[in-house]
Amino acid sequence: MPGMYYEDMIPGTVIHHDRGRTITEAENVMFCSMTMNTQPLHLNRDFVSRTEFKEPIVNGMLTMALTVGLTVPDITEGTIIANLSYENVYHPNPVFHGDTIYAETEILERRESRSRPNAGIVKLRHWGRKPDGTLAVEITRTALFLRRTPRQEEPAE
Repeated sequence: MPGMYYEDMIPGTVIHHDRGRTITEAENVMFCSMTMNTQPLHLNRDFVSRTEFKEPIVNGMLTMALTVGLTVPDITEGTIIANLSYENVYHPNPVFHGDTIYAETEILERRESRSRPNAGIVKLRHWGRKPDGTLAVEITRTALFLRRTPRQEEPAE
């Protein structure tokens, strides 16, 4: 099933994505290794046992990437051209190995692309939450989406 086209993106719409994903320790370690992030809060049980967290926390960039990824089947699959920006990223609560994340999206605003008649620009807000509703991450991003019907150019006079 394809994602949403620009015309489908109505500001104020909230989408509750059905899929959830449990993050494993192996995934967190692999993500940290792939990104060369050696932060002991993510990788060193002995170190983190002496912090307020007591157990390793999942890399926040992994939590952010997972939250955006959970939205793909419902919003962007086959209809996004490019992500233009990520902004206002908040990580108000830690995520631990074994936590499951679910995503929600709000369509904030949209406008036609001035340079591409086949596209429009949409601003989205995503939330990644644990099953009990605890907010793990909030992200605002802007993306370029395909239009279902290209905008007609005004004839030159």
